[in-house]
Amino acid sequence: MQRSKIAGIGYYVPKNVYTNNDLSRFMDTNDEWIQERTGIKERRFADRLEETTTTMGVEAAKIAIERAGITAQDIDFIVFATLSPDYYFPGCGVLLQREMKMKEVGALDIRNQCSGFIYALSVADQFIKTGMYKNILVVGSEKHSFAMDFETRSRNVSVIFGDGAGAVVLQAAQNEDQGILSTHLHSDGSEAEILAMFYPGSHANKWLKDKPAYPDQELGGLFMTTEQLEGGAALPYMDGPAVFKKAVVKFPEVIKEALTANNLTEKDIDLLVPHQANLRISQYVQQLLGLEDDKVFNNIQKYGNTTAASVPIALCEAWEAGKIKEGDLVCLAAFGSGFTWASALIRW
Repeated sequence: MQRSKIAGIGYYVPKNVYTNNDLSRFMDTNDEWIQERTGIKERRFADRLEETTTTMGVEAAKIAIERAGITAQDIDFIVFATLSPDYYFPGCGVLLQREMKMKEVGALDIRNQCSGFIYALSVADQFIKTGMYKNILVVGSEKHSFAMDFETRSRNVSVIFGDGAGAVVLQAAQNEDQGILSTHLHSDGSEAEILAMFYPGSHANKWLKDKPAYPDQELGGLFMTTEQLEGGAALPYMDGPAVFKKAVVKFPEVIKEALTANNLTEKDIDLLVPHQANLRISQYVQQLLGLEDDKVFNNIQKYGNTTAASVPIALCEAWEAGKIKEGDLVCLAAFGSGFTWASALIRW
């Protein structure tokens, strides 16, 4: 069975830069507070009226397609990962196909939040391995800024996220020593509600009624009242310390799983590209695995957490900076809401 390889890669981030000090104009926070907890210095926010999750994905896709030496008409399948789609339905995959004027190809949308890109990469990998498709476009794109609450009550969440997109073109590898060696996908929904956005959702009231963030509210129906909206019922909910504790366990676990599956060790890794959730998580995992600074790539300082887009943006930046060379062993890893977590091991 043939392996798949990343034949082209690209990323796009909006031009609008918002520093931590910029956010302090809207909420009770400061640069020191944010950097100490997350490592983030600034993030990019899309133009509210002109840019969408799809249009950012298109910009990243154009670069990836050009670098793969093909055209948009050569793409025969799309896998689009996002938690912030343009519409509740339809998904962004068909919107990207329309924007890029592609032929009538299959389009699959992936909803795995922070691990969405690696899940999408794994799905595309299977299609290439079986020979069903030749050129698959895999996109991770997010526009968080349009739905975030920039008030002090939401600072634990809103200071973390940014907008952007990354994309790769997957093809069959001609060199048997090159390509995706393996992917590893996991989930555990037992504590799904400690990182979730409950609305829209028919089961939301059950989980909101006992939450201290929403006291004394009569959440009787699916449609929210003005009081419920003002109380924050439509905002993301996150128990940050609980998420951190899970992440620092599952991140190294899934990385070691990939290495073991390929008879390799941590010393064989040339570059680890983790999902950019929190710089403190990445640093903890780096220390646990015994990796030197030049073996781990982080860019959360510049872009914040771009969820499904964070891995391809970081991977592309690392490649453009010359940190990834042919023959290098590259490990991708992510953990996020669900909870889901995943890894991919690639011989570049």
